[in-house]
Amino acid sequence: MAANTEPLQAPAHRGLPQKRQAIVRAARTVFGREGFTRTSVDVIAAEAGVSKRTIYNHFTDKEQLFQEVILAGASEVTTAQVEIADRHLRKIVALEQDLVDFALDRVASLTAFADHWALVRTIEAEAPRIRPAVLEAWQEAGPRETHRELTRRFDGFAERGLLEVDDPHQAADHFNLLTFISVTQPSFYGAIPLPPARVNEIVTHGVRTFLRLYRPAAAG
Repeated sequence: MAANTEPLQAPAHRGLPQKRQAIVRAARTVFGREGFTRTSVDVIAAEAGVSKRTIYNHFTDKEQLFQEVILAGASEVTTAQVEIADRHLRKIVALEQDLVDFALDRVASLTAFADHWALVRTIEAEAPRIRPAVLEAWQEAGPRETHRELTRRFDGFAERGLLEVDDPHQAADHFNLLTFISVTQPSFYGAIPLPPARVNEIVTHGVRTFLRLYRPAAAG
């Protein structure tokens, strides 16, 4: 029998919207704490203060609930990341400092959206046990959308002569690796926070390395 690779579809909403929201909030907490495989619908129901039947009135199964939770988190964080980019990168005053401030604000999302990053730890740890269509939907709503925004910004910087970039997509990769990923990986997405001074050191060094690669020679 062929594996089902179609994206999950939510059933028609029944009952009070507040109840569905309570279920999603509880599921975010429990999935982040227990992981996808070990979490049971019974535990989510207890956390949400609803019956197991109520959960099944809103969601077909645990996988569909997990998908809704991770997509909601990805969309929320992506929206915040775009706002951070607009705040720091829309009008460049001093390129290096603006990039440092932007990267530091991105890193601050590890604390501001701690529940989301707990889910990211779950996704990375249990990817082989999560259906590919669910992972694909999450990648598209979260990491890829954030990367597209960063690519667009660097493409604009190249057009303005602020950066010398042949491939904005690759430049976005390099910036992400040198700043955000250099903090998130050793901190396990905020589970073991790094001292603020260390975060500032990593980000500042990362931005300077990035600019050595991509700042036009005439800019010095």
